[in-house]
Amino acid sequence: MTDAPYSPKLYSTVWRAVIIAGLALAIAPVLPAQSSRRGAADKGPRALGLLELAANGKAHLIPITIMYDGKFYDASAYKAAPVPMALEGGTVYEAVKSGVSQGLFTITGAAHAGANWVGEGTWKSAEQLAAAAAKKEARQTKPAEAEVDRPPVLRRSGSDKPAATETTKPSTPPATPAPAAASAPPVPVQTEEEDPNRPLLKRGKPSTEARPAKPGGSSTIASPSAKSAAASAKTGSVQLIPAISDADGPEPSSYTFSTKPEEEQQFRKKILALAADEVRSRDRQLAGETIAPARTQRSTISREQPTFKDPQLRIFDLSSSNEPVLVLTTSAHMPRRAEREYFVTLVAREDLNGDLHKAFSNVTDSQHLDVRQRMELIDAVDADGDGRGELLFRQISDAGRAFSIYRVIGDQLYPLFEGTPQ
Repeated sequence: MTDAPYSPKLYSTVWRAVIIAGLALAIAPVLPAQSSRRGAADKGPRALGLLELAANGKAHLIPITIMYDGKFYDASAYKAAPVPMALEGGTVYEAVKSGVSQGLFTITGAAHAGANWVGEGTWKSAEQLAAAAAKKEARQTKPAEAEVDRPPVLRRSGSDKPAATETTKPSTPPATPAPAAASAPPVPVQTEEEDPNRPLLKRGKPSTEARPAKPGGSSTIASPSAKSAAASAKTGSVQLIPAISDADGPEPSSYTFSTKPEEEQQFRKKILALAADEVRSRDRQLAGETIAPARTQRSTISREQPTFKDPQLRIFDLSSSNEPVLVLTTSAHMPRRAEREYFVTLVAREDLNGDLHKAFSNVTDSQHLDVRQRMELIDAVDADGDGRGELLFRQISDAGRAFSIYRVIGDQLYPLFEGTPQ
């Protein structure tokens, strides 16, 4: 029996495989950590509101939700004593349009608008903030230039300091009544506000434009301001912008899906075809509830093409994955019942083959708002602070108005928050 021949190539191959396997085991724990660099979920508190911005620059804030420890609460009632936590004076909200910052809104007071709370405050657009920052930077550099251009001045040793001490010494005796002025703010209010265990939203720096964060200032209920808020909301020039207040939240990022004009036309054509199917289906359902149509009438209804009025198409990239999410809001009429106006809200996603799949559909009309609400898209917003965008809707029904937040997962919408109509 002869010994097997020695093969150095075989042993080198085996040794190389062992090294590669060892490196794979060493790198394996690192890869998941790098692929999940979204960071830990924001536990909050994270407040979401709706900013009503008028053309004259005046703004009001409607509180919607406060997310704390992964749960959503109604911001108009969360920690209200009596003013909700979301509307405490000095709280700063960043207005974001499709994830892009538009400016800052600082709460200075709160008011009742019917059964709802409305936040009063000061609005600074992104352009105004940038101009103020540039002006401040220029102001800081001016003294150095002035010092260089100033003619030389001879000073005697100790001549300037005595003057400073002489001016400050007479000012110390009249300063005795200062403690009386400092004791003006009520102590119980400050101790209640500065509870170390109480969660805090994003606070603004004290300035002449924004009052200090003090519940005493924000708890005053001013009915005239509530009337002005309701009046400005009725004008057609009011912008509705989501606003976020979070002391430790992520930086905002854009959720707009960029498309070419011809691509947008293709998206519009496809989603209007889906919307036509939804309107016809709802129309057949309502026709069956009234009078059972004949077979010829059913076939006629199925072939009818609805007429759409003012279709609004928004295309989002909610997870920065280059996967478009389409949201269509429009009204429609059927030829056989032109007096009935349908309100359509449709959410769809595109697959790898370019086909649209319905994720959500809501079709109602003015005669059935008691059983099916109308849904208006506000915008895409990061409601929970994980970097991904959710869809913010306003629901309108016979019971009142409410806000709802939905997350798009696959071909479905999952509700994160649904408010109570008021």
